[in-house]
Amino acid sequence: MSDADDRLPCAGFLLRPWRADDVESLQRHADDAEVSRFLSDRFPYPYTTADAAAFLASPAATGLVRAIEVDGVAVGGIGAQPGQDIFRMTATIGYWLSRAYWGRGLMRRAVERWSAHLLTRHPFERLEARVCVANPASARVLVHAGFELEGHQRRAMIKRGEILDVLLYARLRSPQDGVADRR
Repeated sequence: MSDADDRLPCAGFLLRPWRADDVESLQRHADDAEVSRFLSDRFPYPYTTADAAAFLASPAATGLVRAIEVDGVAVGGIGAQPGQDIFRMTATIGYWLSRAYWGRGLMRRAVERWSAHLLTRHPFERLEARVCVANPASARVLVHAGFELEGHQRRAMIKRGEILDVLLYARLRSPQDGVADRR
């Protein structure tokens, strides 16, 4: 199911599709060593204007991915990667936010809203996220958004030359989420 046109309003911000005119704000807010510290290596640092333009022109900027907009400016992103084959009922979520907006509860609300959207509009039974143990703020975001700790994966990731442990969190569809078309 494609929902690239969906705009998801939230208190104080909007989850919306990325746009070509987000190049400047994406580059400005993503180009921060602390923002990229625990993200996939696909999220480069430094984050250049060319990186922003390439992302916005790619298929990765469409589908189950949204910009987090505050006061008309994209200041972060959130997305989901559907599982394949026998894992197609699971999606892995990821997110990032400009450091200027940390500590305001914005990401917690964004993850809550995005998770509810995924579980009501898509056939996912399970959402999961992996968080580095050195990033307790992200773990708190997930817990507040209804995710539960399922496991501790030792020495599971390498970032900037350091091998780190990862915590696995998941949120399951509940009866309140309804049942999406599973075809």
